[in-house]
Amino acid sequence: MTSDPDRPGWRPIVARHLKLYEEIGVNGVSRDPAWRERGSITSPTTEATRERPAPQDADLPAPAIGDPSAALQALRLHIGPACTRCKLGGLGRRQVVFGVGNPSADLMFVGEAPGADEDMQGEPFVGRAGQLLTRIIEAIDLKREDVYIANVIKCRPPGNRAPEPDEIATCEPFLFRQIDTIRPRIIVALGTHAAHALLKTDAPISRLRGRVHEFRGGIKLVPTFHPAFLLRSPDRKRDVWEDMKKVRALLNERSE
Repeated sequence: MTSDPDRPGWRPIVARHLKLYEEIGVNGVSRDPAWRERGSITSPTTEATRERPAPQDADLPAPAIGDPSAALQALRLHIGPACTRCKLGGLGRRQVVFGVGNPSADLMFVGEAPGADEDMQGEPFVGRAGQLLTRIIEAIDLKREDVYIANVIKCRPPGNRAPEPDEIATCEPFLFRQIDTIRPRIIVALGTHAAHALLKTDAPISRLRGRVHEFRGGIKLVPTFHPAFLLRSPDRKRDVWEDMKKVRALLNERSE
């Protein structure tokens, strides 16, 4: 996009971008190089974030070669519309919420569990938190259909409580198969439970975020706060924006 103020349509585009930045907590920009360098990438090598082997489901379907869309569909059918592998199948959830988006996405978002809106519609991140996530995605010049969005567990816990360890252990092999099928370059882990499930650590999200972690054979993993947390604590939106600047820089590496 040029910076010519006389170009037709220029002002509405800029206004739309500024509105998106405001909604995710960006109150201004600066030409000072120090401001831009705050999003620099670091990668820790601490024991707390060292990757451990992912759990495996011996019952998983054989991986499809060369067609991630078909492989994801096979996995969806394997899980089934009324999974009873863990206790959530009998605790009032309406349906399995598998995942949605580009099966060949460079960028994948992983949350913790479906909520009430997601359980009703069968798609992750469609409620208020999902609307905020959409604006965050748009703020780095992408659309929802450009990325892939999933959760650690595929069924809504009663009362939107946190997923329990046995539920995560049962369901996360499906998430890891999704990751291995899509092979994103970057994963954003949204919130504590997603970061813990992916990194196999109990370190607090406040310590995990702000860094880029190596994950499963070269994938870059960026933990950040969950959009639902931002709705309760809007003062932390700036932190998420800093994390998304790292994501944008990683995505831009391929084109440079």
